[in-house]
Amino acid sequence: MMPMSLEEYGVAQTYMVLKMQRQSTNEAEGVEVLENRPFEDDAYGKGQYTSKLYRLQSKTPSWLTTLAPKDALVMKEESWNAYPRCKTVIKCPYFAKLCVTIETVHLQDNGKSENVHGLNKEQLKARQVEFIDITSPTTDYWSYAVGSSDFDFTKFKSEKTGRGPLLERWQVGILSADKCNPVMTAYKLVTINVPYWGFGCKLEQALLAAERALFVESHRNCFRWIDEWFGMTMEQLSELEEQGDCLLNQKIGKLVLLTDTKDCEPRLPDDSKTHLQQVVKT
Repeated sequence: MMPMSLEEYGVAQTYMVLKMQRQSTNEAEGVEVLENRPFEDDAYGKGQYTSKLYRLQSKTPSWLTTLAPKDALVMKEESWNAYPRCKTVIKCPYFAKLCVTIETVHLQDNGKSENVHGLNKEQLKARQVEFIDITSPTTDYWSYAVGSSDFDFTKFKSEKTGRGPLLERWQVGILSADKCNPVMTAYKLVTINVPYWGFGCKLEQALLAAERALFVESHRNCFRWIDEWFGMTMEQLSELEEQGDCLLNQKIGKLVLLTDTKDCEPRLPDDSKTHLQQVVKT
């Protein structure tokens, strides 16, 4: 759950992605934008498709480098952003069978909605539900790798909106009496498929922990940077995104394809086999 409106979160998320990508990219590693263009799909409607490569070898745990060379651990991400619905598919060319799918539904609610992803009985039985509190940063290996900050939300108050501070058990107020207004929730369904005997389970758990750490830090930043993005329009952010994509690829020494051509729009992929599902409510 987040202390902002659904419309505000769309702006906050876009700004956060741009800033975090810029912070994590240098000449040695980081984010390379391959494509960024509109798409249209029967299920999702119209939105923006992006394809990216993540070269973050220095963040790879040592046990994983015993299975593959560091330069082989490059992740390819494809995203279909039709906000308030989004879908992201992450694969690793070196581990061809690995697939992580993240489906997100954003709602203007307090986290009480049930089965927003329309799962069947079998999927609901396998599902694990977890609530994330942005005031409580994670402290495991992956939070360190992602770059978790020690920002204290109990002492923060937005100058532009007057929101904050977020005191202890602030989410309880939302759940019980809707004391925080506005508020919205990002419902994320994480599906991980790692069909490798011997190390698949360990890699599966590592990927899940990494995604959780990323969810925590990225949503902390959305509120932490509220005075930077509040009042910005999506048109302004689109201009910044185009400039940012070029800047990222200049840093990493690549070119980016930016187009609004609608003749060759990518289709959403078929769902992969579900090995692990987790709904994360932020």
